[in-house]
Amino acid sequence: MNIFSFYKGWPAIPLLLGICLSDFPAHAATINPSAFATVTKKIIPQQQVQVSGTITNGTNPLAGVTISVKGKATAGTISDFNGNYTLTASADDIVVFSFMGFVTVTEPIDGRKILNVQLQEDATQLQEVHINAGYYSVKEKERTGSIARITAKDIEKQPVTNVLATMQGRMAGVNITQTTGMPGGGFDIQIRGQNSLRFDGNSPMYIVDGVPYASEPIGSLFTSVHLPRRTSPLNSINPGDIESIEVLKDADATAIYGSRGANGVVLISTKRGKAGKTKFTGSVSSGSGHVTRFMKLMNTAEYLAMRREAYANDGVTDYPANAYDINGTWDQNRYTNWQKELLGGNSSINTMQTSLSGGSKQTQFVLNGTYNKETTVFPGDYKYEKGNVHLNLNHESEDQRFRINFTTGYVVQNNTMPTADFTGTALSLAPNAPSLYDALGNLNWENGTFENPLQLLATDFKGRTNDLIANSLLSYSLFKGFELKSSFGYSDLRYKELNLLPSTMYNPAYGLDSSSSLVFENNTSRNSWIIEPQANYQLTAGQVKIDLLAGSTFQQQMSNQVVHMGYGFSSNGLLENPASASLFSIMNSDATVYKYQAFFGRANVNWKGRYIINMTGRRDGSSRFGIANRFASFGAIGASWLFGDEPFIKKHAEFLSFGKLRASYGTTGNDQIGDYQYLDTYSTSGSNYEGISGLQPTRLFNKDFGWETNRKLEVALETGFLKDRVFLTAAWYRNRSSSQLLGVPLPGTTGFNSIQANLEAEVQNSGYELTLRTLNLQGDKLSWTTNFNFTSARNKLLSFPDLKGSSYQSQFVIGQPLNIVKVFHYIGLDPQTGTYQFEDLNGDGLLSANDDRGFVKELNPKFYGGLQNQLKYGAVQLDFLFQFVKQENYTEAFGTLLPGTMSNQPASFVSHWQNRGDSGPNQLYSTGINPTAQRANTLYSQSDAVITDASYIRLKNISLTYDLPKQWTKSFSCKLSVQGQNVLVLTSYKGGDPEFKTAGFMPPLRVYTSTLQITF
Repeated sequence: MNIFSFYKGWPAIPLLLGICLSDFPAHAATINPSAFATVTKKIIPQQQVQVSGTITNGTNPLAGVTISVKGKATAGTISDFNGNYTLTASADDIVVFSFMGFVTVTEPIDGRKILNVQLQEDATQLQEVHINAGYYSVKEKERTGSIARITAKDIEKQPVTNVLATMQGRMAGVNITQTTGMPGGGFDIQIRGQNSLRFDGNSPMYIVDGVPYASEPIGSLFTSVHLPRRTSPLNSINPGDIESIEVLKDADATAIYGSRGANGVVLISTKRGKAGKTKFTGSVSSGSGHVTRFMKLMNTAEYLAMRREAYANDGVTDYPANAYDINGTWDQNRYTNWQKELLGGNSSINTMQTSLSGGSKQTQFVLNGTYNKETTVFPGDYKYEKGNVHLNLNHESEDQRFRINFTTGYVVQNNTMPTADFTGTALSLAPNAPSLYDALGNLNWENGTFENPLQLLATDFKGRTNDLIANSLLSYSLFKGFELKSSFGYSDLRYKELNLLPSTMYNPAYGLDSSSSLVFENNTSRNSWIIEPQANYQLTAGQVKIDLLAGSTFQQQMSNQVVHMGYGFSSNGLLENPASASLFSIMNSDATVYKYQAFFGRANVNWKGRYIINMTGRRDGSSRFGIANRFASFGAIGASWLFGDEPFIKKHAEFLSFGKLRASYGTTGNDQIGDYQYLDTYSTSGSNYEGISGLQPTRLFNKDFGWETNRKLEVALETGFLKDRVFLTAAWYRNRSSSQLLGVPLPGTTGFNSIQANLEAEVQNSGYELTLRTLNLQGDKLSWTTNFNFTSARNKLLSFPDLKGSSYQSQFVIGQPLNIVKVFHYIGLDPQTGTYQFEDLNGDGLLSANDDRGFVKELNPKFYGGLQNQLKYGAVQLDFLFQFVKQENYTEAFGTLLPGTMSNQPASFVSHWQNRGDSGPNQLYSTGINPTAQRANTLYSQSDAVITDASYIRLKNISLTYDLPKQWTKSFSCKLSVQGQNVLVLTSYKGGDPEFKTAGFMPPLRVYTSTLQITF
């Protein structure tokens, strides 16, 4: 191409001007001024200027914005991490600023050298964002499956340490409940309900940067006694390192994972490096947590009145010697609120995070480091510490044909929690019990009459986790549209727990020494590798786009757990030395190998950008099944119609900016049964014969049992209105899980209780999901966005052959959900005797669990969801999320001892039966001598009387952020923020926290933190 040069062609300019000027009068009336200007521009080069500036979204700088000159394909650049850019262009050029998810802006230079731009989010452009679907990525508008997503913008506003906590209340169809408020505890998650009859067979599959991450508990019942569900390995995933979380729900999204996708798939993508100058970000946050609410219990006067009346009802006039609370041994006027004393402290939460990132066009990197420390609300010096390092490297060859991505993370956790939870003691301890410390500051045992709850301070729990996860992805483009790639993943987890119970924890009156000390130790290791070679081919032929994917998976996981006990030591200083124990016993020793192999494929056909068909399939092989059923095939088909792009819709429904109808159907499987379940297995009997330990059979061989199968069906409608400022998604789904893997009961004459097999029982989960996103306000300074999600779900046992008479008849009912309790029906208080009465269903005059506990109460939520709002005004941003759940839960009366015994009671028990004709509502008091009252209280705790509405609305999260003006900070950016978690709960529930269903354990805490973040 010939380019005009001013310096080489200057002699021709006077000649051209002379010709034009000499002829000007004759043609003045016919010359077009704009045409003349165009000709002049072509002949005379325009003056070049260097334009620079900063691009923001109103509060934060935007990196990666494409800056180009309109009409000139060769001129352009991108903004760096601070949103800065520099561009060389002509003085009268027009600059175009474009960025995914934001409205494109055009600005004329007009001779300016500084051009700062503020971009506004564009709801319509959000449909162009690529989301992670596992083995492939897909545009939001073109996906045929059901995928829920949250990003780092949502995660970073929450002061939490577990990845599942970041998802609560934010995703339709994803129900998450916290199992304990203690640091390092876990969460229960169900994606579209409970599919398996086995409680431990409903976990989703977790994948971190392409590496499957095992979620089975790593603790032991002997050591993790303070944590319901034992220790969760998901604590090793640092929320601060996460870029996005995608949850795959329907068959179209999960079938490509085959047997591992039956309960949904959670894809976790960590942060990656981006091109630009090197950037350092550091943040420090500090806060505190405390119990959200306490239960109302009896005060001293009410408690002692209950105790005296109980003895009077039982005909006892002389109080026993061990009735210290009422016989005068303890102060009758003393009152202690034990909930505030034992649970009322403030836990401190401190987090430090650093990040170094940058790189060139070919190579980018990010290096993150985080340290987190939490204490508890309990008395004592307990803490949970976590430190981690995250590294990501990306490289691309100059010809863009070869790419490599490497990601690794290493986490160390130290958990020194109490060996037991103080919550149960705080609810039951007599309000006039003695003080915890004596006058000298030592633990008070009140002359041997008081079991001081702070005896746990003498115990010690130590949990240490070392967790490594790494993945490398290599790809090479052989020719246009055809790419070969392979991922290589490795994970290694090492966990050690010590539960030290020295003799000093006991009342000195017992006279125990170190020969009574006890130690439990758990050592768990788990490592796995995975290799997944893949080939991808993309073809465009006219209006048809075809995307083909084929690959295979080779995976192996090795697990090892040893739990042992040591008893009797010469000194308490030797408790961590097992060789010092006089009695050493192996409680559990397991070593397992799990092997998995699969072949998978995907074919996606897109015609005219409006008609899309997506087909996925997988052939799985698992070592958890016998040879006869070791392999199985799974697949799905999904289709979508973007009717909003049809010409007649665009013409006659201008208010509709987006419209899509999608549907999917397919099958997935489940092999979450543990290893070696199909084999004859043996274990040591514990009995010695002539000095040799014998073996005993523990499981029967069954080569025929195979995979659980889950058939998934979904239909959904996605619509956008007013340029997608209002975006609505409505979905209906139905999942049916059959061939349930369960122990089939056997006669006792066989020597075994059951044999592992497939039952032809079938479980159905169905429901409706609704998500609504609205852009309420969008201005230069003020914007307001709302996100709403709602799920109504129903779980049902469709069939169970020979349920009656089996060992499961008290657990399941055909036509009812799996998460039920069969209870007695409470019919009121007998006004003559003052005891609880229950319905005798079979009329035989007796109350039995098998015949009369026939009423069903469901503990699944009937519906749940969340309402999230984001408001921006200039440099200030406010985010808050309300979570709501409609459910039933146990009342405060569940699990309490008989009112009248030496145990405090809920304040509601003050209203009770005293004389003939009284209506109660609670029965007469008794110390336990009255067998009728004792049995009635036991039946009461197994009746529908202790289950009540526990619905709630919770202000789950709130965050207020302020970005300091750049004119204040100059060379760096500074952000200040405050966050709150579990801030407020609105409920009619009278017990503790309505979310919490585990009695006697610490409920979730209310947490407030403040954060300072600096970037330069």
